[in-house]
Amino acid sequence: MRIIAGIYRGRRLIAPAGLETRPTSDRVREAIFSSLGPLTGAVVLDLYAGTGALGIESLSRGAVRSVFVEEARAALTALRTNLETLDLKAKTKVLALPVARAATAAGKEGPFHLLFADPPYADLGEVPTVVEALIAAGAIVPGGRIVVEHARKDPAPPIAGLELRSTRLYGTTAVSYYVRGALPA
Repeated sequence: MRIIAGIYRGRRLIAPAGLETRPTSDRVREAIFSSLGPLTGAVVLDLYAGTGALGIESLSRGAVRSVFVEEARAALTALRTNLETLDLKAKTKVLALPVARAATAAGKEGPFHLLFADPPYADLGEVPTVVEALIAAGAIVPGGRIVVEHARKDPAPPIAGLELRSTRLYGTTAVSYYVRGALPA
């Protein structure tokens, strides 16, 4: 697994052995970032971070800071190694806790312009609750973008406070793109 583009282009990322962590494939990552466009100055939240590939790719493409939320020990080891190898510790924060409990801790690190949620497919149902809590805490800026990766067979989850813009399919994977509307006047 490599970083696709930006200042860290071509640099390798490590992933834990086994099937517990399912890193976003290079092909899907490339499609996601092509859809997002420039990330200059963005603050990013990477939920279910795994190896950190999405947040690290964001930093490579101009984001100024990335916060990673991950609880699995093997994934945390890989994530921390990837951040250290790329000398990204000053631009990142790792929250080693379950995503369901992350809204309060992550909310203090925002506000975020971009949020990635790539849960184990069985945990897709908790994503709306977590994202809605982040919105309520003011942790996602108006106009902020949310990218949710899920199984192709599952519909994009409805998330209060967000507009679903599109869902794109890549083999057995679906990627749904949302945007947060403006605050009420």
